[in-house]
Formats: sequence, C-alpha cells, structure tokens
Amino acid sequence: MDRLRNLYINSRLLKALIAIILLFLLGFALSPVFVIAQVALAILAIMVILDGVQLFRARDVFFARRQIPQKFSNGDANPVDIYVESRYPMEVQVVVMDEAPFQFQLRDQKFKVSLKPSEYRWIHYELTPVKRGEYEFGKINIYTSSSWGLLSRRFRFEETTMVKVYPSFIQMRKYELLAISQNLTEAGIKKLRRRGNNREFEQIEQYVAGDDYRSINWKATARRNQLMVNHYQDERSQHIYSVVDKGRVMKMPFNGMSLLDYAINASLVMSNIAVRKGDKAGLITFQHKPETIIPASSRSRQMNLIMEGLYRQKTGYKESSFDTLYAAVRRNLSQRSLLIIYTNFESVHAMHRQLPYLRLLARQHLVLCVIFRNTEVEALMAQPAETTEEIYTKGIAEQLMHEKEIIRRELQVNGIHALLTAPENLSVNTINKYLELKSRGLI
Repeated sequence: MDRLRNLYINSRLLKALIAIILLFLLGFALSPVFVIAQVALAILAIMVILDGVQLFRARDVFFARRQIPQKFSNGDANPVDIYVESRYPMEVQVVVMDEAPFQFQLRDQKFKVSLKPSEYRWIHYELTPVKRGEYEFGKINIYTSSSWGLLSRRFRFEETTMVKVYPSFIQMRKYELLAISQNLTEAGIKKLRRRGNNREFEQIEQYVAGDDYRSINWKATARRNQLMVNHYQDERSQHIYSVVDKGRVMKMPFNGMSLLDYAINASLVMSNIAVRKGDKAGLITFQHKPETIIPASSRSRQMNLIMEGLYRQKTGYKESSFDTLYAAVRRNLSQRSLLIIYTNFESVHAMHRQLPYLRLLARQHLVLCVIFRNTEVEALMAQPAETTEEIYTKGIAEQLMHEKEIIRRELQVNGIHALLTAPENLSVNTINKYLELKSRGLI
C-alpha cells in the first residue's frame, strides 16, 4: 500500500494509452489495426511493469535535505538550498517540489534535474519575504522517473521547519561593512565635514579643497612645506532614538511591504550606524500609546535587543497619539537626544493635529521627522494626460505632491527637521540626514 501511495502516472503513459484507444476505435473498421492495438497494449503493459520494478525495487535509493538560514531578512532575497542525491543504479529524471511557506504563494514552483547513478546536486533558489513573523516550510517532494518516463515514484523528506523573518539584518550588515571599510559613499552616503566647535582632535592631514582654513596647522605646514590641517572627529556618545509610529498611517503598502516595515528596516540600519559612529542607539515605538522603549546604549548586546524589539512590532488601525509619545519621552529621556520619528502625514490637517506635540518635543530634543513620498502619485504625474479624467487625476496628484512639500516646509519652520523620502531610499536618506546633523554640530 505504501508503494501504491507513492506511485504516480506520468503524462507520457496517458498519451500512449490515448493513442492505443484510438487504434482500437479504428480497429473496428480495419481489423489489422485492431491487432496492432492489441500488440501495442501488451508492449505498453510490459514496459509499465518493468518501469515500476526499476523505480520501486529498493527502498533507500534517493536522499534530499533542505538548507536554510536560521532566520530570514525581511525585504531581502534569502537563500534556500536543496541537496538531492540519487542512489539508483541508472540515470533518473527528477522533479523537486519544495513546500515553501504559504505566504509566498509558490504553488507551481518545481525544479527539474537529471541525475546519473550516485550523482548529487544542489538546487538553489531565493525567497523574499515582505512581512515579519514565523514562516513554516513543509516537506520536500521528490518525483523520480526512469528514461522511459511512464511512471513516477514520490519521496518525501524533511520535517516541518519554522523560520523567523526579522527586520532587514542583511541591509544592516551591508552598511556596517561599508562603514568599517570607510566606503559608505558606495551606498549613496555623503561624506560630510564637521562644522562647529563641538569636536575632538583626530589627526593632521594634507589640506584639500573644502577644508576649513581656520584649521590650518602652521607648524606642521612649515615642517612639511605644504598646507596641513587639523582634522576633528565627531563628539561621541550622543543618544540617538528611532521612534517608530505604528498607527494606521503606516499600513500603506509599497512594493508589497508596509511603510512600517520600511521604517523598521531603516531603524535597524540607523541604530547600527549610530553605534558604529560611537553614539548610543535606542528605540521607541508607539501607536495610541507608547509600547516598546529600549534606552539608548552602545553596549555589545544593544543591537540584539533592538532587533528583537523591532521583530515583535505590528501595526494596527488605531490613530497615533503624539501627546502620549511626548509624555513618555519626557518621563524616560533625561538627556537631550536625537529623535528620528518615522511617521506619515497625508494631509496638512493631519500634521497640524500633531504639530503642538512635535514642537514640545523639539524644545528638549533634536527632532527629525521622516515622512514618505507617495511614489505611486509621482508615477501618475509622469504620465501624459489626454482625456478629461486623466487631466483631473493628474491635477489631484499634483495637489497631493504639493501638500507633502508644504508639510515638510511647515515642520522646518517650526524648528523640526524634516525628511521627505521615497520608501526604497529611506535608509540611505536617513543616514545622510543623521550625518548632516552631526556635521553641523547639532547633536
């Protein structure tokens, strides 16, 4: 019975049976054709029996296993590798169907390979999740068939495997490696010189265009017979908080991911860069009330705490309450900090409702409000308008884009730094703004 449950008929056998049936039908009119059909049926029956014997004569004639990372990175391509090994004494055609988590909806994904006796192969593919949480892999289904291809034998390997999807640690490591190698410019991060007096001496270097002439070291210049300047590094140990809005405004999707997930990925990257720059990173999440508060620190386990904190975050349908955010910040943060608030205002009216609380926060802290461009609206703007409906739609799109710019300017006028960015450029633009604020000596 076990063998019958794993026995499958291939399309080649079905086609052969259809052809023989047609021969039988034709044989009612032409008796020689009827004889040919009988002979063909007998030959096919013998071949099916022999094919079944080849496939089922031994038990352990195939092996497969799956190799995946311990955790997946949200929004990134994560590798999945399947090892397949044939122990048949003959060449077999193999179809591999991996039961990927249902979130990916990969119902028709299959891989076809040909394996010679005792040959093995790795099958590689990638999965890109767009939501955090637990993803469950099922079994690996292997269908083997001989060169005749009449029957298939199914093998099933691996037990159910659970993998957690975390905020984008791949993106975090990418920027971390670039920061270590001083190659952040490769990712679009601008290299800014620090201005202001809140700085510490680092080293003496040759003068290049753009250096502050007030930093010229005349003694070193006389010794080297060329202009030399003092270089300063940023003051260390500033408190940098990623403040993530989890309200309904952050449920808006972009390329399959919500704005909340973009903000969470950027918060992880930004926190890691801040720690690498010698600052202390912390996390605050809020909705109708503050939820997760991780005090700023640069200790070795801080990034693990922030990652675990971000992993558990979920957006809801409640309206965000900036008044309770202000109360929580005042209660928990005693030192002046940079608050990078990831939120989204779709109208000036919505921004005005929260502006009084943002202004209160800006009195005690340096506030950077990160809001999102609606790239779908911008795409509508780029399309030519011909019909009345298209002109009307384009007019609304222009109004929405203009309103976003008004929001950014009003925040700036009220002493709140604002960053208007597309979701896909969020991490790069946030890091650039952070470095700009440090270069200006504001933190």
